[in-house]
Amino acid sequence: MHGASLLSLQRWSQAIASALMQRRGADFAAALVDAIDTLVPVESVMISLERKGLAPTLLYDRGIPAEYRQTVIRRYFSRGYLLDPFCLAVDQGLAEGFYSLADIAPDDFFNSEYYKAYYLGAGSEEDCYFILDVGAQAKISISLFNGISTTRFHECQLATLRAIDPLLRQVAHQHWDQQLPTAASEELDRLNPGLPAAFQSFGAHVLTEREQEVCHLLLRGHSAKSSAQVLEISPETVRMHRKNLYTKLQIGSQAELFAQFIDWLTQTTVEPS
Repeated sequence: MHGASLLSLQRWSQAIASALMQRRGADFAAALVDAIDTLVPVESVMISLERKGLAPTLLYDRGIPAEYRQTVIRRYFSRGYLLDPFCLAVDQGLAEGFYSLADIAPDDFFNSEYYKAYYLGAGSEEDCYFILDVGAQAKISISLFNGISTTRFHECQLATLRAIDPLLRQVAHQHWDQQLPTAASEELDRLNPGLPAAFQSFGAHVLTEREQEVCHLLLRGHSAKSSAQVLEISPETVRMHRKNLYTKLQIGSQAELFAQFIDWLTQTTVEPS
């Protein structure tokens, strides 16, 4: 083993041991992120409690520049999460493990208006996640973001993160299995209790049920081909429904659809101050 690699391994071992020692304390999350940073430098981190059918709750964050905090924290946790591929995957039962955004995003996600607004618009190009189960309907997500001032994660870094995944999750379980936070999550629930229902009802006044399904998939970054696979219909039929819903909503583009959807959520829900 090369000297530099051995030094990194020594630093990782010491840091993960330190995190384990702090597993019952308030500084555990910071110590765990310090351990990750010894092997893969990360620009920003968010650790959240994810529960099926509910808004995620932020537990810890580091490195988010002040100019992006409103987009990342307020808008994402109040309503933006509804279109996030990771949150959708968690809601559908994503298993414990390590994932990159490309592993779970729809095929056209990186061209979507959501990606432009909530990733590029928040100064990030890419993220990846450690996921652990902390209950029948609850998960902890450790989200790592790059792209604000450095390059995106390269394959060697992703491979390193996958390699440490089993140990990191075991150490994380030592903390969150004993300290599943509930009080913090209840606060955000009270702010927007009907948000998932609001998402499902978008366009219901003019769109058919099938057009609504196509609309939801398009908003989340699915192409016509991907939407067709999900709905088990032909891409041509998806395109027909897309044309019809555009006409009914009086819009002419994906950007206008996204803008109208955000306006709908703004009018339907209350954004936290």
